[in-house]
Amino acid sequence: MNTIIHIKNMVCPRCISAVTIILEKLHIPFSSIKLGEVELTTPLSEGTKNAFSLALQNSGFSLIDDRKSQLIEQMKTLVVDKIHHSPDELDIKWADHISEKLHLDYKYLSSLFSSVESITFEQYIINQKIERIKELIVYDELNLSEIAIRLNYSSVAYLSNQFKKVTGMTPSKFKKSTNKNRTYLDEI
Repeated sequence: MNTIIHIKNMVCPRCISAVTIILEKLHIPFSSIKLGEVELTTPLSEGTKNAFSLALQNSGFSLIDDRKSQLIEQMKTLVVDKIHHSPDELDIKWADHISEKLHLDYKYLSSLFSSVESITFEQYIINQKIERIKELIVYDELNLSEIAIRLNYSSVAYLSNQFKKVTGMTPSKFKKSTNKNRTYLDEI
């Protein structure tokens, strides 16, 4: 019987590669790995689990054992995956998406998120979108209109207002700035 374990701070494809290397180095058999989750083919012994946990910590990850923390991490992973790793435009209703993927009521999930994290789930989504906007501005491949469309903003003005509210500067000022402070996704 396969065992699913949850891992905190897996936010990108390189994280998947890093965890894969740890699993292979410790000879832990697994059938699949995705952001925040590994499916093992056999349960971990206590010694192997401790070694795996230590190796994860040394690489900036950690095992998640309790159900509430797992749900919050899954919510974060769904947001990061959609905003940062999906090539599609972000035309999504978050409440429906999260409820559908986690098979739980959105009000419960949103309340749980707010009670454990220091921000609301909606603010977490906004912060992730702002980091994605920063990334796209730095890459300079899309103009603000294209970024607004990709991230499902109703207008460039709305995007700019939200960007300024979160960062304290307009997108154009950020683009001209020599200090383009970006936040690691796992620190949002």
